[in-house]
Amino acid sequence: MTTTTMAVTDAGDERGSRGQRPRRERGERRSGGQQSRPLVLPSTMTVQYLAEVLNQSAIDVIKQLMRNGIMASMNQVIDYQVATLVTTAFGIRTSMAPEPAAAAVRAAALIGEAADEAEDLIPRPPVVVVLGHVDHGKTSLLDYIKSSRVADREIGGITQHMGAYQVEAGGGPITFLDTPGHAAFTAIRARGARVTDIAVLVVAADDGIMPQTVEAINHAKAADVPIVVAINKMDLPGADPERVKRQLSENELLVEDWGGDIISVNVSARTGEGIDDLLENLQLVAEISELRANPGKRASGVIIEAKLDRKRGPSATVLVADGTLSVGDYIVAGTATGRVRALMDDKGKNIAQVPPGAPAEILGFGSLPEAGDRLTVAASDREARSMTGRRERSRITQSRALSLEEVVNRVNLGDVKELNLILKADVQGSLEAIRHSLERLVDEDAKVRVLHTGVGAVTESDVLLASASDGVIISFSISAEPSAERLADRMGVEIRPYNIIYQLIDDIELSLHGMLEPVSTEVIVGRAEIREIFGGRRGTQIAGCRVTDGRMVRNGAVRVTREGNAVAQTTISSLRHFRDEVNEMNAGTECGIILQGFNDFQTGDILEVYRQERARR
Repeated sequence: MTTTTMAVTDAGDERGSRGQRPRRERGERRSGGQQSRPLVLPSTMTVQYLAEVLNQSAIDVIKQLMRNGIMASMNQVIDYQVATLVTTAFGIRTSMAPEPAAAAVRAAALIGEAADEAEDLIPRPPVVVVLGHVDHGKTSLLDYIKSSRVADREIGGITQHMGAYQVEAGGGPITFLDTPGHAAFTAIRARGARVTDIAVLVVAADDGIMPQTVEAINHAKAADVPIVVAINKMDLPGADPERVKRQLSENELLVEDWGGDIISVNVSARTGEGIDDLLENLQLVAEISELRANPGKRASGVIIEAKLDRKRGPSATVLVADGTLSVGDYIVAGTATGRVRALMDDKGKNIAQVPPGAPAEILGFGSLPEAGDRLTVAASDREARSMTGRRERSRITQSRALSLEEVVNRVNLGDVKELNLILKADVQGSLEAIRHSLERLVDEDAKVRVLHTGVGAVTESDVLLASASDGVIISFSISAEPSAERLADRMGVEIRPYNIIYQLIDDIELSLHGMLEPVSTEVIVGRAEIREIFGGRRGTQIAGCRVTDGRMVRNGAVRVTREGNAVAQTTISSLRHFRDEVNEMNAGTECGIILQGFNDFQTGDILEVYRQERARR
């Protein structure tokens, strides 16, 4: 059959890409004269979120990314610059959310909602986590602030649970998280939840910095939250705050008294000395951070703890991050669903609503959620159950192993690329030698970031920190605790053991170079010459072509060249052989081709199908 006959047949039966026309029309409506203002996007977002706000299918968005040499899945996070590559292709004007609204927009992107308008945002209370060495006075400090003796009711004065409390202090409310330690704080981060705005590091003035204090510092740094130091137990005879400040400087925390920017306050949880000063400084840090939320939307938040009560059923402590949670709302947290039967504040009082930044105990879940699960409100029970299915699939997708190769292969779209490491060694001398060698491995585009170092076996705390920070654990001449190995296996964290320093350094150096931005090279897949041109339905032009080289691929990126000059770049929306829609046509065959958004064919034009290949430098 000749090209002419085949093309005419296609003209009478042109129905390819049925689903693409409505999407194209939606894009035209968004990009035409009816778009009164640009679409506001956050600085980072998931591909799925971008597809939803553009009213396009996720597959079409992924295709546009691939045409620009970017391989991404629906759940992968991209930045605003990458998103504009897609919006430009759809003809949609965009702008990036300004600060301070950007933080709220990022939160909306994570829960799949449209960005808030700046006028809808109001200040919200800061969420403060209290970290420090065991028995340095974390609970006693919080106990004094909220004027109730929590520590007296707990075994040995050591916190046995994770609670959330809100107090009126320093001119406004402050929400405190009372954690059993930095491991619990990091465990919530490891599940993808950013719950805190400020970290208070409690250091006993008589003991100084202890090993758990160093771990707490590193976990707070990895969480990228402002740190305020509370030097506690100033009422004791052996209190030496200057020694504590010197030790802090040795751990890269330079307090304001020493010319740095870290706020430190001398306090006593027993006498109340310095407590008012501490609260005022927390409010100051919160004011600088410009924390805002939209109380008029459906609530979203994070599960802080969950327990099964034999009388009341599943209960959970929730921290509302945005929106307002009300009795009667349909709720989803992880794979647990339910309807809010009752809400209680931190004093045990029944309340009807929970505003942004406030904690509450919630009753109504059908099953027990997990600490760190993101809580959202659904419009109905049916929607809630549908959301659990999507989250379960997302959780399975995100649980793949986090090996050194996996970290290296992740394309970081920021200006600086970092390889996060946790170092554990047998002795301090080896640890320092390895750390100094690794920190010298700095390239113009990539660098090593040592999140935490320690002497001794790899612990569960190390695994949690690696999981929360997309890091890798490097162990030198030591093993891991059995419980840490099991946790690492469950969370997909790699523990790489070494016994020879130069092998360790070589591996990390190779990995570091592997993180450099790949080079994109264009590869011509095939060429075809237009022999005839025929009209199709709805004004579509069909190019009757003969493939002269390689192969033509449906949905492939294509360039139209005329007398050696490129006149258009688009994609092949339909590729036909006789009446059949086909995926590809090889050299020497004839086919009918319809291009996405291009009809200005001329006989003799050359169609070049190409792809971008990425290779390490």
